[in-house]
Amino acid sequence: MKAPDSFIPGSPESAPPSLPLAGIKVIDLATFIAGPFCASMLAEFGAEVIKVEEPGKGDPLRRFGKRSECGDSLTWLSEARNRKSITLNLRSAEGAGLLKRLVATADVLIENFRPGTLEKWGLGYDELSRANPGLVMLRVSGYGQTGPLRSLPGFARIAHAFGGLAHMAREPGGVPVIPGSTSLADYSSGLYGALGVMVALRERDKSGIGQVVDVALFESIFRMMDEMVPAFDRYGLVREPLGADTVNIVPHSHYLSGDGKWLAIACSNDKMFERLCVAMGRQDLIGDPRYATIPERDRRRGEVNALVAEWVDGRTALQVLEQCRQGEVPCSLLYNIADIFQEEQYEARQAIVSVEDGRAGALKVPGIVPKLSRTPGRVESLGPALGAHNFAVYQEAMGISAQEVARLIDEGVI
Repeated sequence: MKAPDSFIPGSPESAPPSLPLAGIKVIDLATFIAGPFCASMLAEFGAEVIKVEEPGKGDPLRRFGKRSECGDSLTWLSEARNRKSITLNLRSAEGAGLLKRLVATADVLIENFRPGTLEKWGLGYDELSRANPGLVMLRVSGYGQTGPLRSLPGFARIAHAFGGLAHMAREPGGVPVIPGSTSLADYSSGLYGALGVMVALRERDKSGIGQVVDVALFESIFRMMDEMVPAFDRYGLVREPLGADTVNIVPHSHYLSGDGKWLAIACSNDKMFERLCVAMGRQDLIGDPRYATIPERDRRRGEVNALVAEWVDGRTALQVLEQCRQGEVPCSLLYNIADIFQEEQYEARQAIVSVEDGRAGALKVPGIVPKLSRTPGRVESLGPALGAHNFAVYQEAMGISAQEVARLIDEGVI
């Protein structure tokens, strides 16, 4: 991974700064994406993350999507970055005891079992917090830890449906489609989970006491549905699908160029619309009472969209981009991943980084978000082999003898 611009090899300050979460230990019991994504973000900024997986099987994410030459999926290699892997049978009494010993030295535990599962194994928060009163526990589930649906299984697609997003993801009268990523709710829940963990750790700095961070997949989607709640509460408005358009605002959509490429144009205020009029050579539209304000344009949505679509259709995509950028109108091609790999802005931002891995070789993965000016995060390793750190954690960190570790492996405890 390329060093940040402020890092100058050979200078007195050339040693990389300590990462902001150095010293924080995270136990990751979660599978698939939401919880592990949270753990990866914490690891990128210095937290030690120990991934706990089922012996002989591991996280199903290892087998999700395209496989790499080392046997694990590319998704696993990317999303399980910067962590150690140990195996542990949580269903066994001895395995539960080992987890309690591990938790006693940790700051954070992340899990995404169905609510009540850890309690059934004697590993609920009440039990674990007795071993470590300062423990922060992130619990991610489909519907949250409370409520009548708490025990139901949940995945991102279900969260999109239950949270109101899937209803909107279609052309009017069309079939609802996936809103870009099947895993959107997983990633957004991981983000909210990381926020919750950091807030809880900050509070623990004052009180010395940990707490539970409860994230429901559907809530991470529902929280992003802008004005839908107050609009229904005040006016009884039920928003219907708009396809590529945006509620309340026009032009704010996707338009097809004369050479068959789609572009996004966004005019979120009256000033932006005036700039677009100049870019289109339609200064006559500026000040026209039919188009002068957001509400007036919204009332003539089809007419306004047709004006912009006709202009875009009469030009190549590059011509539209050039004229919009000269006029300071927000505009972009609809990029696919091949386009992204050629885009200089991604390179300048290190939005894609190449990581050398002993099992998979060099692999490009998404970079660090957010960018910190003084202590930027790092991608130091890709997803590890199953149980690769069993001896390092159990023997070296926990003081269990090599013979005892071998016995635990033979008996399926780890």
